[in-house]
Amino acid sequence: SCPHCKWSSAPKRQFSSWSHLVRVIAAVFCYCPPLGMESHRVEDDQILASSMSHHGFSAQRGRLNMQVTTNDEDDVYGGGWCADSEEKEHWFQLDAHREVEYTGVITQGRHSETNDDFVSSYFVAFSNDSRDWTVLHDGYAEWLFYGNVDKDTPVKAEFSHPVVARYIRILPQSWNGSLCLRLEVLACPLPNSYPNENDVTPNDDLDYRHHNYKEMRQMMKVINEECPNITRIYNIGKSSQGLKMYAMEISDNPGEHETGEPEFRYTAGLHGNEVLGRELLLLLMQFLCKEYNDDNPRVRRLVDGVRIHLVPSLNPDGYELAYEMGSEMGNWALGHWTEEGYDIFQNFPDLNSILWGAEDRGWVPRIVPNHHIPIPENFLNGSVAPETKAIIAWMERTPFVLGANLQGGEKIVTYPFDMQRPPRTADESMFRWLAMTYAHSHLTLTETYRSSCHTDDITGGQGIINHASWKPVVGSMNDFSYLHTNCFEISIFLGCDKFPHESELAQEWENNREALLAFIEQVHRGIKGVVRDTENNIIANATISVEGIRHDVKTASTGDYWRLLNPGEYRVTARAEGYSPQTRLCMVGYEAGATSCSFTLTKSNWARIRQIMAQSGRKPRVKLKV
Repeated sequence: SCPHCKWSSAPKRQFSSWSHLVRVIAAVFCYCPPLGMESHRVEDDQILASSMSHHGFSAQRGRLNMQVTTNDEDDVYGGGWCADSEEKEHWFQLDAHREVEYTGVITQGRHSETNDDFVSSYFVAFSNDSRDWTVLHDGYAEWLFYGNVDKDTPVKAEFSHPVVARYIRILPQSWNGSLCLRLEVLACPLPNSYPNENDVTPNDDLDYRHHNYKEMRQMMKVINEECPNITRIYNIGKSSQGLKMYAMEISDNPGEHETGEPEFRYTAGLHGNEVLGRELLLLLMQFLCKEYNDDNPRVRRLVDGVRIHLVPSLNPDGYELAYEMGSEMGNWALGHWTEEGYDIFQNFPDLNSILWGAEDRGWVPRIVPNHHIPIPENFLNGSVAPETKAIIAWMERTPFVLGANLQGGEKIVTYPFDMQRPPRTADESMFRWLAMTYAHSHLTLTETYRSSCHTDDITGGQGIINHASWKPVVGSMNDFSYLHTNCFEISIFLGCDKFPHESELAQEWENNREALLAFIEQVHRGIKGVVRDTENNIIANATISVEGIRHDVKTASTGDYWRLLNPGEYRVTARAEGYSPQTRLCMVGYEAGATSCSFTLTKSNWARIRQIMAQSGRKPRVKLKV
C-alpha cells in the first residue's frame, strides 16, 4: 500500500511448510522514504525527548547528520540529542502530524571530535494519542533493535511490516559513553490520506531519480539526441580514476563562441556526496531542451542569448562512493573528497594573499594588477587534484561571465570573498544582488523561521551571506574565479540533506526551477561591447576599467567583453598595449539586457613611431614619452 515501496527479495532459504512460507512473505518489508528529519521537513515542534543533558543537546539536535558547530561542550549547537544522565526513563519522540505507515528508522551517534557516544540497542513504540504506547513486538517478545557500533556510520533498522500510527518513540536500552542519538524515520503517507501542503505531483516528463555515472552519461546522450541543434556534450578533463567530467553546452550555436553572447556556467558535485545539484542540472538540461522544442519564449531567449554550460559532476569518483551507499546511508563525509583526498572547492591557488600583500605595499595596480592575477609558477607542481587542474584549464579557455557551483549540507547562498581579510570585494553590491536573485527566487530558501540546518539563521532573514563571514576558506574556487578570470561566481547550498531521497527530487526541482532560470538571466546585467582599433580590427586582452570599482575585466580573444554592474552611471575606460586609452560614460538601466558600450582605440604616438622605425630598419635614439 506504500506509494514509494521497493519490495525486497525473500531470504534465500528452504521453506519447511506453507505456514513457514507465509511467515517469510510477511517479513518482506516495504521501504518508505525519509519523513524529513535531516532535510528539516520535520519541524522542531514535532520533536520531543524525555530530557536533555543541557540546552546544547535538545531533542531538536537529534536529526540525522546534525553537525556540531564548535568543540565547546556548553555551545548551544551540539552534535546530537543527549539525555540527562540523572533520568531513569529515556525516550526520543517524533510526531508526524498525521497517521503514516512507519517502516523503519536510521540511527547515528553524536557528532563530536572528542567523544564516542552512540546508542547500541533500543525498542520502538507507537501511539496515536501520545498517551498510550505499544512497543513493537516480533511475535515472541518486544523487538530489541541493535543500533550503532560507532558514532558516525548510519544504521538502518527495518520493521517486519508497516506500522500505522501518528507518533513514534525510540526507547534506548544500551549505549556507549553518554546517551546521545541522531536519527531519521522512514514513513509513507497512507494511500487515502490528504496530501501534505509541501507534496508535489509532477506534471511533466522529467526524470526524477538519481543517476550514477553510466546513467548520467546516457541521460545526457538522450537529451543531445532530442535537441541536436542546441546541445553539445564535451568533457573538461578526467578524474584521478579516469572518469570523464562531462559538460553539456546549450546554445543556439553549440561549440562556438559568438561575439557579443555571454558565457554562463553551473557546476555541481565538487563534493561527491552532495548530490542534489547533480540531479538539478540533469533536470535543467531536460527542461531547457523540452521547453525550447515547445517554443517557450523565455527559454528561447535564454538559449538564443546565452551560451550555457552545465557540468553535473566535478567529482565523479566521490559520487560513485556515495551512490553505492545510497541516500541516508552514507555518513557526512563519505565521497566528500576526491579519490586522492582533495576537497576540490578549496584546492585552487591562493591569489587573495598575493593581491592583499601587494595592496599593503602600494603595488596595485602599477606592479600587481587587481584582476587576472597570474597563477604562481610552482602551484601546478604542488598538491593539486587532476580535477582542479582540469577546471582551471576550462576556466582559462572559456570567457565565462557568471557562474554558480551547487553544493549541499546547508541552505544558504554565499558570495566572495571566501577568504577572510578583508571580506569585501570591489564588487560587493553586485555579488549581493546575484546571491539575492537566487535566494529570493527559491521557494523556501529565505524561510528563516525554520532556522538554518545546524544553527540559528545567520543571514538576517535574507538567505545570503559573505562566505568569509560564515566559514572562511583559503584557495576557494569562487575567489580564484574572480581574481584570475572575468567570471563572477557564487556558491548555492541547496539544503540540509546532502543526499535527498529520490522521492524528494520533484519537490526540490519545484523549489529551485525559477531560481535556476532567474540567475542565468543575470548574465545580461551591466554593460557589454567590443574593443576595436581604427581599422576595425578586434583587440583581444584589452582591459576594461570602471571608475570607482577597483576590479577590471579583459576582452576575450574575439574582442568582446561583459562587465556585470548594477543600474547607474559609470565612467568606463578601455586600455590596450600600444593604444591610447578611451573613456566613455555608460548608463546601466533597469530594463532587461546589458547596455552596449563599445570602444575604438587609436594607436599611441609611441606605437606609431616604433612601427615606422621598424619599417625603415632604424631604432630611435631616445625613448619618447607619450
